[in-house]
Amino acid sequence: MLSDERPKAAAAIASRLCAELYGLEVLKENIEDHGSNSTRFVVLSREKSAGKGNKCSVIFSTSHKAGSLYNALKIFSDASINLTRIESRPVRNEPSKYAFLLDFEGSDQDGKVIDALDKMKEQASMFKFLGCYKAAGRVEK
Repeated sequence: MLSDERPKAAAAIASRLCAELYGLEVLKENIEDHGSNSTRFVVLSREKSAGKGNKCSVIFSTSHKAGSLYNALKIFSDASINLTRIESRPVRNEPSKYAFLLDFEGSDQDGKVIDALDKMKEQASMFKFLGCYKAAGRVEK
């Protein structure tokens, strides 16, 4: 970790709270190019969380034909699961294909979420469940 090793040629972009927690020096604040920018921080783990999450994330791809993305998202609408974010990213080495990162409210312990994820797996050409977690509040400057 940067705070343990302290290499001279390295830096981190993080909040003032992070600097305080890890004893780091803030070199410059407000480096965003637009005042309304925000940064999301995530913690990744191979171990499954304790099931206390209220927000989940998946990444998936659909076939490249009309209505495929709509049909995938409709699964969540039909289950009354609120989507909070969708982001598309090009698939590496496949210029005409996109993967979609999807965040939604719910828990992988909830039957309607489990059913929706099962339907999604059947329909998607690629599907990866990234996990559920407790949605974090916003930390203001």
